[in-house]
Amino acid sequence: MHHVSWILAGAVLASAPLAAQATDSIPAPSPSPMAAPAPTPAQQRFLDGLRTAGRGVAQLKDGIDRVGRNRADSAQLRMAGQRLGGLCGSAASFMRQGRARMSHGVYIDSVRTLARRLNQQIDSVIAFLPTCQRDGGKKPTATAATLVALLRGYEAALQKFREVAVLTTAQPTPPSR
Repeated sequence: MHHVSWILAGAVLASAPLAAQATDSIPAPSPSPMAAPAPTPAQQRFLDGLRTAGRGVAQLKDGIDRVGRNRADSAQLRMAGQRLGGLCGSAASFMRQGRARMSHGVYIDSVRTLARRLNQQIDSVIAFLPTCQRDGGKKPTATAATLVALLRGYEAALQKFREVAVLTTAQPTPPSR
């Protein structure tokens, strides 16, 4: 009998919060945001090019990180600089290939302006990459510092573009053949 009373007391205490929740007013459902419209084929081509250029940017960031980690040891810094030069070469091909697909004319109004600025930043990085490739092993710290400055401009332009442009990630892109 004693166990039954503890079970009943536990059941009453456990159901008290549920009863309190049931008496509270149910908040009205918040209006769901409208689904973002799917990008046009030309806009999807722009976004695919942006993704390809982003692969090159990731390689550059890896090279910059290697130089930053090896500043204390001159031999390691020299090897990291040579690696940065090699990564600049491979990043250049990704960025050129991606940039070729990025026509800012596929957008309208302010998004077009932001897409143009993003293209200009990518062009600035691409223009520096032959110098990076040539001087990466000789002056790794200075080369990495210049790349950081250029990539900051790219990141700022990319962030503004993403804030305004509709980037739908719900639709996976079909693999290219």
